Amino acid sequence: MASLTLILGGARSGKTRYAEGLIKALPSPWIYVATAEVWDQEMHARVERHKTDRSEQGWLTIEAPLDLASALSTNRPVLVDCLTMWVTNLMLGEHDIEAAVGRLEATLAKRTAPTFLVANEVGLGIVPDNKMARDFRDHAGRLNQILTQKADRVILIVAGLPLSIK
Repeated sequence: MASLTLILGGARSGKTRYAEGLIKALPSPWIYVATAEVWDQEMHARVERHKTDRSEQGWLTIEAPLDLASALSTNRPVLVDCLTMWVTNLMLGEHDIEAAVGRLEATLAKRTAPTFLVANEVGLGIVPDNKMARDFRDHAGRLNQILTQKADRVILIVAGLPLSIK
């Protein structure tokens, strides 16, 4: 397996910016795998702005809100942003999360180019007050644990500062 870097952090902590800086040290074109689903006009404008900004910088964007494993079948450096949104999409669509994670693991094991995965660290807050939120926290936390074991490098971003965990 090629190098795998997991970048974790809270919302707006600077994890994506940090991941972009890491991948830009490699030859372009870089592949940006976006997992967001567009649910409203504000999100649509945000996604379009990000796509325009990235294309001007030499990124190729692949939108993969559900089939993340297929999006990673490239021999180019890849940045996935973000795994937490991917888990959300799987949950809302009532997909088999364990099977999707298994496909992701198998695909990552076969990759020959560097991979940078961005995810939220959701386990630092209080226990959620409803089942769906608790299930989400559990799925996201398990995924982060699985990928931490497989990653060559794990970085936690706190207020824009990287902390090397592994």
